[in-house]
Parts: sequence; C-alpha cells; structure tokens
Amino acid sequence: MDRLLPTERSRLMGNVRGKDTTPEMVVRKTAHALGYRFRLHRKGLPGSPDLVFASRRKVVFVHGCFWHRHPSCRKASTPKTRPEFWRAKFARNVERDAKNERDLRAAGWEVLIVWECETRDVAELARVLHAFLGEAGGTVAPSHRSAP
Repeated sequence: MDRLLPTERSRLMGNVRGKDTTPEMVVRKTAHALGYRFRLHRKGLPGSPDLVFASRRKVVFVHGCFWHRHPSCRKASTPKTRPEFWRAKFARNVERDAKNERDLRAAGWEVLIVWECETRDVAELARVLHAFLGEAGGTVAPSHRSAP
C-alpha cells in the first residue's frame, strides 16, 4: 500500500529529472576537468546521449541505477506497490536503452554507460573516462581571422 496520496505521489514523481541530475553533473565536471570538451543531449542521436564527443565519435550515457536497472546494484530495487506496473516500465527502459546503444554503434559511435553509483568514486570515474576517450586536447584549429 502506498503511503502517499495519488496527488502527492504524482508531484513527487514529477520532480524526477531526466537532465542535469547530480550524477550527470559529476560526470560533466570530471570530463571537463580532464580537458575534454563535449556537447549535451544531442537530439539527432538515438537516445540523446548525455555527453557527446563528436570529433571522437564517442558518447556517454549517465544512467540512474533505479530507472535503468543496474544489474546487482542495491539501488535497482522494485517498489512494493504496483510491482507489475514497475516491472513493465523498467523492461521498456532497458529495452529502449539497448536499442539506442545498438543504433549508435551501428552508426559508428562508441558508447560508454556510467552508472549513478559509479559517480561516487571520482578518481575511478576519471580513469574510466580517460581510458574511453583517449588523450584530451589535441590540435587546436587555427584562427580564421586575418592578420592585422
């Protein structure tokens, strides 16, 4: 039995964000501190990846353990109220994630999934991002301004 009224539950669930979450902000800050530059939520790509490194053809998704069902993570619990509804919803989320990843890979993109619980260890996160993205920086494009 849900302890909240339907209107309270609706308001609470309405506050769940899809963008600019704390785990996503940790990943962005870490990638930026390492010298990587990226675009956010590029709509033209399957799943609108959280971070897009277009010149490297690499994307990063930051998945919440609860919503995206991180295997063997304690945060991936199933609510006791309306369990059939939640199982179906989670199954659709996992199915959509897999399709987006397949579509991106088929289009020549490399994909990294960072789970919410993995953002707690920033040093390890930095190591994983660096291993996935390679050397930061690179050559700087020359200026197109004419000399005075």
